[in-house]
Amino acid sequence: MPAARPRKRAYHHGDLRRALLDQALALAVERGPAALTLREAARRAGVTEAAPYRHFRSKEALVAALAEEGFGALLQRVRRALARAPVRPAARLSAMGVAYLRFALERPAHFRVMFGRDVARSHGFRGVGDLAQACFAELMGEIARAQRSGDVAGRDPRPPALALWSALHGLASLQADGLLERQGLARGRGADALARGVVSSLWNGLARREGDER
Repeated sequence: MPAARPRKRAYHHGDLRRALLDQALALAVERGPAALTLREAARRAGVTEAAPYRHFRSKEALVAALAEEGFGALLQRVRRALARAPVRPAARLSAMGVAYLRFALERPAHFRVMFGRDVARSHGFRGVGDLAQACFAELMGEIARAQRSGDVAGRDPRPPALALWSALHGLASLQADGLLERQGLARGRGADALARGVVSSLWNGLARREGDER
């Protein structure tokens, strides 16, 4: 009798989508987000090249699913951090900063995909854009409250929110790429201390002083 042909790994309903996402994340860790392809994710998952199209109609759809998953997880972390944070505006912004940096360190593949070039092409997928905006809205909301209480100058929360996000995102990227260690800027300092330090430095610049416009 002829030898039986090896069979592709069988997936139960719903397993294949998760398997493809997991393999895509592994690719992002090993080779960077630019290496993500449906073909390679399928090969690693042990299925045919056509199989992924049951769940993702294109590479952009796969990238969007990963980014949506990441932004959803980040939003949950930020909201949990705020729920436990003190009422003082500076402490709440610090809690957000710590949550952001921890997410980047603990889920580097999601972090790189969420803010990679390919995800810009995936913003036609509504879920990605909605969750990304929801994350930024949490930061804007905290800045706006600090402005209303008189702790931060100005009335428009967008410029200070952008400044704080830019600083935290830059810190997270530098940490993820090992550049802080290379420059000796992270020695003896954990992620929490680094995030709090950056937020504290920016807070000193954002805090309202006598003579500032409300």
